[in-house]
Amino acid sequence: MNSNKALYKHIDPTGTIISILLIFLWFISLYFLLDWNISYTMPLVYIAILWQTHLYTGLFITAHDAMHGSVSKNKTINAFIGWITSLLFAFNFYDRLLKKHHEHHRFVATEEDPDYHESGNLSLWYWEFIKKYVTVKQLILMTLSLQLLRLIFPLENLILFWILPGILSTFQLFYFGTYIPHKGGHDKHKNKHNSGSLKKNHILAFISCYFFGYHYEHHDSPGTPWWRLWQIK
Repeated sequence: MNSNKALYKHIDPTGTIISILLIFLWFISLYFLLDWNISYTMPLVYIAILWQTHLYTGLFITAHDAMHGSVSKNKTINAFIGWITSLLFAFNFYDRLLKKHHEHHRFVATEEDPDYHESGNLSLWYWEFIKKYVTVKQLILMTLSLQLLRLIFPLENLILFWILPGILSTFQLFYFGTYIPHKGGHDKHKNKHNSGSLKKNHILAFISCYFFGYHYEHHDSPGTPWWRLWQIK
């Protein structure tokens, strides 16, 4: 019996199930929103934009968890979900993100950290962040996809619920997952991870960035998936 429990724990499918559900929720939500007859006087339109932004952020967080091997113990499944969620997030390529993200963990908040900007200036840091992660290949693929999708769905809906939420989520990820935790520097003798952390509030932490505002905790336990990160705060 104990050996069976140990085996089940080793192949615990929870991370994979959560990832698949998030992808499915993003896809179904987007599909219905793209075919929605909208009116700018409807408050639900703006709520839907924020909802899609949050789901977009969830796609990237899932890709991020795959980079730490915490989506699945099966390396093939883990990498596959990482690739899928990366591509759904504006045609990012998983192998490129993987390299840069591990550089971030290795050289956090130093000159060699690709996510860090020593100026601490929000707009300048965000601009440099975007330049490092957005490629010409992505822009071409997004443009081609937009031209194809507009043959099926209204352009207005595509911009509101596909393009805009993707842009907003990049700022959400940057602000709560990079800028706030790493701005201002940290005393290396007292803070070995050069990372700050949000005050304990699990509701706000989830809404803001899937608990990644608990950033010191993430750097201290990078293999902990987003949906368990609140437990080690």
